[in-house]
Amino acid sequence: MKNYLEYKGYIGSVEYSNEDNCLFGKVQGIRSLISYEGNSVVELKKSFENMVDSYLNDCQINKTEAEKPYKGSLNIRIGSETHRILAMQAQEKDITINAFIKEILDQYIKVGYNKKILH
Repeated sequence: MKNYLEYKGYIGSVEYSNEDNCLFGKVQGIRSLISYEGNSVVELKKSFENMVDSYLNDCQINKTEAEKPYKGSLNIRIGSETHRILAMQAQEKDITINAFIKEILDQYIKVGYNKKILH
């Protein structure tokens, strides 16, 4: 069971408001605030898709570039000792730190994904 929505490359959260007795969410991974709500899963999904389409249409009309979610760069704080070790290991492999970290993360995700399939 997934607790998010996907449409045209955008990911949306799914939350429940006990106070308002409705489902709601917002598009994740972009700075623009795109929110939606519904009284059922079907309504929530339709509202999410309508809001994404509206956002993309507004960008086209205003001749602005739509934000791409999770564009592939992020800043993380890892501590100086971890940074030093990563730099040394990347240098030993004759690759950049970014390439080395991507390699590590890709391997971690692959192993984690395979564990999910096995369980």
